Parts: sequence; structure tokens; C-alpha cells
Amino acid sequence: MKNNSIKTVVAVGIGAALFFVLGRFVAIPSPVPNTNISLQYAVLALLAAMYGPVAGGLIGFIGHALIDLSWGGSPWWSWVITSAFVGVVIGLFAKKLNVQEGVFDKTKTAIFAIANVAAHVIGWVVVAPVLDILIYAEPVKKVFAQGVFAAISNTITGVIVGGLLIVAYTKTIAKKGSLDRE
Repeated sequence: MKNNSIKTVVAVGIGAALFFVLGRFVAIPSPVPNTNISLQYAVLALLAAMYGPVAGGLIGFIGHALIDLSWGGSPWWSWVITSAFVGVVIGLFAKKLNVQEGVFDKTKTAIFAIANVAAHVIGWVVVAPVLDILIYAEPVKKVFAQGVFAAISNTITGVIVGGLLIVAYTKTIAKKGSLDRE
């Protein structure tokens, strides 16, 4: 158990750092104000699927807070919380996905896609806009437009790029009984 906690702590540190770097320096501008196409959600999806909801939540929370802080202001808490929410929700599917066993078949791909769709749609279409309105008194139309765009783009990034990362990862794992014996 101790070994798993150490791996999880390391995964949170590396994951938050990757989330920060991708979100801060590889963000692709979108036509919706203050909203980017964000590749960091692929890394979040991978690591949440591997290490579970606590790691996923911490990676999203820490990584997003660092991005916001790096711009010189304070974190935009509604979106920081939503990134954590996304990591937690995807992480809740980690046991069903069990990517460490080296199998990412059609069933697991479907589960991974469903986890991402649920996390991003609920997160960006409900959690983020509602918190934007409650915390910052942001205009309703604006926050829901941002939320819908973020849900769509982050779902695509999470499912496609995150899925490809999981496929690449699972291909590196030796399957039980796959070693040639002489």
C-alpha cells in the first residue's frame, strides 16, 4: 500500500506540472473569449484513469491554480474547482478501466469516453457556469457559452488525445503469460 501512495504522490506532482505546462504554454486560442482548446485535459484523463479520483482531483486543482497564478492574478476558482471535479469524475472510473493491467479494449474505451463526457459536460456546462455566477456575478449568457465550448473541446481532447495516451501506455505493459519461455 505504501508503494501505491508514493506512486500517487509522484503522479500528482508530475501530473500537476504537465497540466500547468500544457495549459500555460500550449493552449490553443478559441473564438470564445477567455476560453482555450486545452490539451492538459488529455494528461488529466490519463492520470485520473491510472491513479483514481484523489490524484485526478489534485492534479486538476493544483495544475489549474498554477496556470491562473502564473498570469499574475488570483486563481479563477470556479474553473479551478471544475478542473478538480473533472479529475475526480474520470478517476472514479479508474477501477473499471484498470489500465495498469495493459488492456484497453473496446469496452474500456467506451467506459473511458463515457467518463470524459460525463465529467466535462457536467463540469463545464453546470459546475463552472453556476460557480461563475455565484462567485463572480458573471453574465449568464457569457458563462454558459464558455462552458459549452469548454465541454465540447475538453471532451474531444480528453477522449481522443487521452485515449491515445492510454493506448500508448498499455502497449508498454507486458501481459500476463506473454513472456516467451525457452
